[in-house]
Amino acid sequence: MMDLSAYIRTIADYPKAGIQFRDITTLLQDATAFNAAIDVLALHYADVALDKVVGIEARGFIIGAAVASKLQLGFVPVRKPGKLPAATISQRYTLEYGEDALQLHADAITAGERVLLVDDLIATGGTAQAAVALIRQLGGVVAHAGFVIDLPDLGGLQHLQANGVQAFALCQFEGH
Repeated sequence: MMDLSAYIRTIADYPKAGIQFRDITTLLQDATAFNAAIDVLALHYADVALDKVVGIEARGFIIGAAVASKLQLGFVPVRKPGKLPAATISQRYTLEYGEDALQLHADAITAGERVLLVDDLIATGGTAQAAVALIRQLGGVVAHAGFVIDLPDLGGLQHLQANGVQAFALCQFEGH
C-alpha cells in the first residue's frame, strides 16, 4: 500500500491555536492517492456483512460515498443541525475545541441494518460517538468504523472500540 500520509498536509493553529489540522484535500486532489484510500477502505470491509455506509459531514461524505459506491451499498449522511429537510433526530457532542450537534433523518436507518461509519479523521472520537448514538437510536447496528486518519494520542479509536465498534484507520499522525 502506498504511504497515504505523504498526501495529507498539516495546517498549524487551525481552527484555533494549538491544533494541528490534518487536511485531506491534498489527498483528494491526487487521483492515485484518493483511489488508493478508497480501495483500501473498501477492501478492508469487502467481506463484512453491511447494509449501508454512514458518512459524517463534511469530508466523511466524500470518503463515505465513494466507499459505499465501491461496496455497492446505500449512503446516509449525518449532518450539522438544520441541513436535513425531513424529520430528524439529534445528538450533542463535545469536540476537542468546542461543542456541536449532529442530525440524522429519522427514517435513514431501519432496525437491524448493519452500518459502516466513515469519516476522514478520528481524534477524540466525540463526533464518531455521536454518530454511533444516532444510528443506534434508530436501531442500526454499528460494528465497524473506518477513517483515513487516526490521531492516536487523543484515543478516539480506543473509545469507539470500548463502545463495541471495531475501528480502522489508514494512517496515523502523532500529536494534535
